[in-house]
Amino acid sequence: MVWHKWGEGPCVVLVHGGFGSWNHWCRNVMALSREFTVIAPDLPGLGDSDEPDNPSTAEHIGEILADGLERVIPAGAGFHIGCFSYGAVPGSVAAVRHGNRVRSFTLVGAAGFGPRERPTDGLIRILPEMDEATRRATAQNNLAVLMFADPRNVDDLAIDIQLVNTARARFRSRPLSLSDTVLRNLPQISARRNAIWGSEDITAKGMLPQRNAAIKAADPDAQIVVMDGIGHWVQYEAADAFNECYLGMLKQTP
Repeated sequence: MVWHKWGEGPCVVLVHGGFGSWNHWCRNVMALSREFTVIAPDLPGLGDSDEPDNPSTAEHIGEILADGLERVIPAGAGFHIGCFSYGAVPGSVAAVRHGNRVRSFTLVGAAGFGPRERPTDGLIRILPEMDEATRRATAQNNLAVLMFADPRNVDDLAIDIQLVNTARARFRSRPLSLSDTVLRNLPQISARRNAIWGSEDITAKGMLPQRNAAIKAADPDAQIVVMDGIGHWVQYEAADAFNECYLGMLKQTP
């Protein structure tokens, strides 16, 4: 696995989403690193990290992540975990494994709550024979459908990130995203559990009440924030509001 690090202070680990890499957090690491050490890995088979060995299960990928945390964080030191989308699946496995070392576990547009309808309407497959302009237009369309609430917020940087990440993705994370791994692990996590969602997150539309109820059942003190008018990639589309919100959660953790 490839790991990236910024800043000094208490440690925050940011785990990216499916078909992604650390750059899913590119609008957050600088703000967080003013007060925390920020560590953001590329998950196995994504970004610059090697492909995982078998089996391709949530538990195995989570154990690889947990083993990496043992190496990059000083022995015995506590840390926070923030997980975006698919990242919540291996992240929850690692949080259970590290027990009391984890100070907070925050879900961001999280997957892993069980099967859901796939939001495919309007998505277009990017094909090798497409020219650059067509590839960028297609990526822009797909981001507007899946990741953003307001298509006007899809900028050149988001398109660059999407194209780079999908070109490097060698691991099919979607089956793990549709598992109930997070739902099963939430009661076993000893840390404060929190969640940040976009109200227009197409991957969670119609299911937020049930998901938030499950989080509260696992941790009645959980902080849950739903940002109005924001889509799935909440930490990018509403970066300033997200950074303020997440910093507040981190600072309020006992």
